[in-house]
Amino acid sequence: MSPSNNCENQDVWTVAQFATFTRLLSLLLQAVLNAVIPDHLADAFSPPRSETPLLLDPVIEALFGGLSHWDAEHFLFIAERGYLYEHNFAFFPLFPLLLRILAATALWPLCGFLTMHGRLLLAVAITNSILFVISAVVLYKLSHLVVQDRKLALVAVLMYCLTPANVFMVAGYSETLFAALTFTGLWLLEKRFTIVACLLLGFATGARANGLVNAGFLLYLSLQWGLYRTRAFSKGEGGVRYRHYVLELIRFVLTGAFYAAVVALPFCLFQFYGYQTFCHPSATQVSPALLNLARDKGYRVADAASPTPRWCQWRIPLLYSYIQDAYWDVGFLRYFRWKQIPNFILALPVATLGFIASYMYIMANPVFCMYLGLGDRGKDRKMHGFCNPKVFVYIVHSSVLLLFGIFCMHVQVLTRFLASSSPVLYWISGHLLFHYEPLLQDERWFRHDQIQQQQDHKPGLRCSVGMCRNNQVLYLLMHWQTCSIYTRCILGYFISYWFLGLALHCNFLPWT
Repeated sequence: MSPSNNCENQDVWTVAQFATFTRLLSLLLQAVLNAVIPDHLADAFSPPRSETPLLLDPVIEALFGGLSHWDAEHFLFIAERGYLYEHNFAFFPLFPLLLRILAATALWPLCGFLTMHGRLLLAVAITNSILFVISAVVLYKLSHLVVQDRKLALVAVLMYCLTPANVFMVAGYSETLFAALTFTGLWLLEKRFTIVACLLLGFATGARANGLVNAGFLLYLSLQWGLYRTRAFSKGEGGVRYRHYVLELIRFVLTGAFYAAVVALPFCLFQFYGYQTFCHPSATQVSPALLNLARDKGYRVADAASPTPRWCQWRIPLLYSYIQDAYWDVGFLRYFRWKQIPNFILALPVATLGFIASYMYIMANPVFCMYLGLGDRGKDRKMHGFCNPKVFVYIVHSSVLLLFGIFCMHVQVLTRFLASSSPVLYWISGHLLFHYEPLLQDERWFRHDQIQQQQDHKPGLRCSVGMCRNNQVLYLLMHWQTCSIYTRCILGYFISYWFLGLALHCNFLPWT
């Protein structure tokens, strides 16, 4: 095995260890915090339980009850009873389907001790923990491939394990599933396994609506590769041959349409299902308790005797758009109100990092960005690190999500929106740490064959935890007092949101 492969394998092992450790710690902390801090009486979705608790239900509720709050209750309700209420269609089906499959198969032997709700709650803890470790490992491989810098890739993924959206990665939300599918799809796309990547990105759309934006990666990289092929043919033939451009254009239009259709298909099928459910309702059996909840809260249930919803008459009857507008008041500039200033402050750190990433990349590559990354790659251009040409499309993707989140969404959601959708947040954080933190500029950190020798002769490099041997982020946290102010700001943001999210969200207190 070559030294480079040995180093990469060691990095993957470090990432897997740290990701597993942070998942176990998150589950432990949410259980403790949920037990110690009384739940806030929030006006949140809280359907009645249909089953009498069994022997282990109180235990599972005590251990993992904090994972079922706020929007997680919607996912658990859908997994248990399906899409009964109109506003349930704001939550896409892949994650609740995965929970239901796990609860009905692998956890079926526990049906004599746990109700379906208890098994679903246990499935949340298991599924999101496994998916997070997978997403962390894949993010390392994607980062190494794109930024062409193993050091930056490792530190960026270690920061991902301390993501400020941590509580949404461990609770019953679809963010972890979306991140795992998106990062895996992008990694395979970078390795040019385009069809498999396209399918995974399509599945990501089945988890969250913003998966539609991932089609941009397929379209852009296909266009870029087509231009490179055409230029290579032209140079080989001693001049420009326009027929190569025409053929590549036809190829791009056909393949691009196919890729976009595959990515958009889950969204379209889900909207069609919602349209059939509410615009052409059939007889459905809904329990009296759930009907009473619908009457008390004003929830719409599919009913042939009720008037047809007004969105059914739209030229393009998109239920998702109607729900965002009618139930959550989501729209352009609707959140720009004085009372929302605290929520803008909550989103300020992630927005700042997003704008810094775009600014630094554009300033480092002004001409390359002006040509949208489709011009020739100059021989003198830096081909590794955060500012290399391969990062361009990720910067564009992150910027689009950032601007959309600020102007068209509930802005406090921006943290988990970006943290689960784009690797740029972690790349820019790692890049800034390397740029401003002298402790990370010691090359000994990245020479695996010298680690043991260093630990034997340098007591300052010893760590009480085995995983810290190659974990630069833990090393910085253990030497907090000697870190630069920039390192303290970045790590302070990640750690504070990582912990506060668990403390607040798991007790029905408002968070991002």
